[in-house]
Amino acid sequence: MAKSPVRIGIWGLGRAGWGMHTEEIDRYKDEAKVVAGCDLIPERTAKLKERYPDCKVYTDAEAFLADPEIEVVSVAVRSPQHIDYAIRALNAGKIVFLEKPVGLSSEGLAKLEAALAAHPGKLFFRHNRRLEAAFNHIREIIDSGILGNVYEIKLCRHNFAYRGDWQAILECGGGQLNNWGPHLIDHALRLLDSPVADIWSDLKNINGLGDAEDTVKIIFRGENGRLIDVEISGGVALPAPVYAVYGDRGALICEDEQDIRLRYLAPESRRPPYKASPETPPINGSFQGKFEQKWIRKTIMVEPSNGYTVSDIYHHLYLALRENVPFLIKSEEALAVVRATEKIKKQNPAFRQKIDEFGK
Repeated sequence: MAKSPVRIGIWGLGRAGWGMHTEEIDRYKDEAKVVAGCDLIPERTAKLKERYPDCKVYTDAEAFLADPEIEVVSVAVRSPQHIDYAIRALNAGKIVFLEKPVGLSSEGLAKLEAALAAHPGKLFFRHNRRLEAAFNHIREIIDSGILGNVYEIKLCRHNFAYRGDWQAILECGGGQLNNWGPHLIDHALRLLDSPVADIWSDLKNINGLGDAEDTVKIIFRGENGRLIDVEISGGVALPAPVYAVYGDRGALICEDEQDIRLRYLAPESRRPPYKASPETPPINGSFQGKFEQKWIRKTIMVEPSNGYTVSDIYHHLYLALRENVPFLIKSEEALAVVRATEKIKKQNPAFRQKIDEFGK
């Protein structure tokens, strides 16, 4: 039986709408189809028309929202406009696929909660990094138990850049807390495997050419005692691994989402059968005594068993809308990211006033 593609209208044809959404949609041409696009800049709508000759293009938002061919509006405008544009599309009778950050403030969070109540089953959140292959594979390794009790996980996205576009300006919704932040905060909340006990954070501008933070440090502590250490920075010349996981039986390192390096105790290895002694140790030998562990070392390619890749988000939207498969990102999970982000902003008064002013 032939598939019925989800009919997409992209609202905002900038770096996300043009450079990401279209590529993801084109991966599944039998499941998703661009039928319309809207942008204030005619050159961008003309470019979309060249790519999809049968689609309609608009510079007028009301005409765009009135197009009966559009089933789903993918909201990909600038960050401060995300929620209000999503609500306009919902009120026009459309399903909405909302780009991250899905909210910038507690006021925006309240609007999202009201929209979810008023339009049940119509609002979906594009946390596409939930499909990242390395994230999924590392979760599988943690769940397998080979690393033992995992007590700390580090998530890093480092580079060295003098960023000067709107993402460096708070008034435009810029800053790494709104850029990479939603992805890694979402990962952190999933990897914590526990309610959050507390959050510590610090925001800095190291290299950014605007007034927004380009360096973010967040530490989540779960009620289970696990720590998730998140770093995002445009001021690091020697990047750290994107993942590091530490357990009481082993550890893993993932440098670049491509390979995973593992070192863990063989299943038959056990803790020493004795306790620490207050006596003076012998002058020869290890502080560990004669007890030795058997280690397993290996490097494997990133290949999660579920086959997920970060570019498959529209496939999962299709499954939700056409085959009634629960969407991968639950609404309460997306809202939890906004709540965590709001706590982080409150902890950093140097940025708080401007964030409040522009984050409504």
